[in-house]
Amino acid sequence: MSATPLLQCSGVSKSFAQVHALVNVDFEVRRGEVMALVGDNGAGKSTLIKCIAGIYPFDSGEVRFEDEVVHIHGPRESAALGIEVVYQDLALADNLDVVANMFLGRERTRSGYMLDEQSMENDARETLDSLSVTTLRSVRQAVGGLSGGQRQAVAVAKSVMWNSKLVILDEPTAALGVAQTRQVLELVKRLAERDLGVVIISHNLHDVFEVADRITVLRLGQQVAVLNREDTTQQDVVHAITAGTLTHVPGMQDTGAEVSE
Repeated sequence: MSATPLLQCSGVSKSFAQVHALVNVDFEVRRGEVMALVGDNGAGKSTLIKCIAGIYPFDSGEVRFEDEVVHIHGPRESAALGIEVVYQDLALADNLDVVANMFLGRERTRSGYMLDEQSMENDARETLDSLSVTTLRSVRQAVGGLSGGQRQAVAVAKSVMWNSKLVILDEPTAALGVAQTRQVLELVKRLAERDLGVVIISHNLHDVFEVADRITVLRLGQQVAVLNREDTTQQDVVHAITAGTLTHVPGMQDTGAEVSE
């Protein structure tokens, strides 16, 4: 794992009208690291990820990627940096096969207009093999007939095909069975082994402790803890989620005083 952050957000904030979704949040991810992002509903996890992905702009703060200051104004700019997000709905087309989904919107052509099916199939299979995804019968199988774990594997493989450097996974094990959850968690570990930075958002602390190197805790839009998984317990994380120290009380004027709860 690199000691230098791949992604570093410093003092980032985001408001929607009078709602302060993020307040002076610090967040970083290193190459080869699985960083878990946890917090209760409304803690700001989704807002932080959507700002990193370029869906929303940060109101203030600094973002550095590969030690360079960057300004992300849209999803294309985020993707161009090498940031890929696998959202909870996976954004897969059920009526298309695995290959078509992995190249959706980025199809290859030959002779100017014909789809290069063989090239795309070869690269799709190579990417899945490199991630040790062995549960798919065929890359020409329709995604609509896949299990939840298989669909998650396709979505993750799609995200790493395009020279990605940072992969963000939003609740990747939600609604999966025990065996499928195990497959997805092993896939998360393999992403880090490829020297990618990985962010996993999850409410399941058992899954978090299975794969994470560090854990960032958000509470009411503020970062209240960054914990090394080896040096902490699930009880410590729960305490930070529910009673972590806030520096700003939502709904009150900022007096500069720290508030402990």
